[in-house]
Amino acid sequence: MSERKDQNWPKDEFARHEVWAQWWWLLPVAIGLLAAALLPAMSSLKRKPVVILYCAQDQEYAEPLLKRFEQETGIRVKAVFDSEAVKTVGLANRLLAERSHPQCDVFWGNEEFRTRQLAAQHVFRETNGWAAFGHRSRRIVINTNLVAADKLPAATSLLDLTNAVYRGKVALAFPQFGTTGTHLNALRQRWGESNWLAWCRALVANEAKLVDGNSVVVKLVGRGEAAVGLTDSDDVFAGQREGLPVAMLPPDAETLLIPNTVGVVRNAPHAAAAETLFHWLQQPEVARRLVEANALESAGPPGTVGLQPDWSALLRDLDATTKQLNEVFLK
Repeated sequence: MSERKDQNWPKDEFARHEVWAQWWWLLPVAIGLLAAALLPAMSSLKRKPVVILYCAQDQEYAEPLLKRFEQETGIRVKAVFDSEAVKTVGLANRLLAERSHPQCDVFWGNEEFRTRQLAAQHVFRETNGWAAFGHRSRRIVINTNLVAADKLPAATSLLDLTNAVYRGKVALAFPQFGTTGTHLNALRQRWGESNWLAWCRALVANEAKLVDGNSVVVKLVGRGEAAVGLTDSDDVFAGQREGLPVAMLPPDAETLLIPNTVGVVRNAPHAAAAETLFHWLQQPEVARRLVEANALESAGPPGTVGLQPDWSALLRDLDATTKQLNEVFLK
């Protein structure tokens, strides 16, 4: 009996109180030691520098690079991405609205025109405010099962897309936004206002399909719901990875080359971290990795093939051009 009672001593109320009376002082000591061990880590986490990024580059391409940046620099990136439908325009409008109280440090753009628009509106710092790196392009994408000598002829110019043979078979993203908007602005400059406006109206009369974004254009063409489309090279590469029967026509004088851009916001809340990210994104290694992912076609700057816009004139005419685009395509 005595042996069994000794084995069950923790169940004895008096014994438990006696043990607690002898060892209670270890509890605060343990808590103190635990706090001392955790405080440096918590303090370090709290002091970790942060950079706020508005990012128009596709999230699937940008996130791996941003994680690499965090690992290399110890700077945490809080990224705000755009939507497929409005692309860079949405982030650009947000930056314009925040000019008097900046919330963003760095803007990573996926096309040049909107970055130039923001620079003209003094969104970026005055000196070394923005830079371009690498490039992709605007292309005509075709469904390789539909566009052939015995079915539909291949378009040799964007002007061909208004021909009756392509009625209801052309797709493009809404031209008020993103690279489609930039491309149409540049074509207006190249062709002249009257010829450009006639072409836009002819596209609508020819029942061109307007969709939410360039990736949707590729999907429509890949499914055969459209035979040809206007889109970006990276979206064509993505469609090919998915096994869609799509291909790009070669670049020509109507092709628009599209660099990525990076800019530091004027009075950025986290200026030092912003400077680090600004220079990091311009490294050749970053552009090379974007090329490997098919987000860019080349790590080098745009060459002389394709449209050579007068950017100052495009910015000057932007409001008038946008008004005309709305009148034609939003009926």
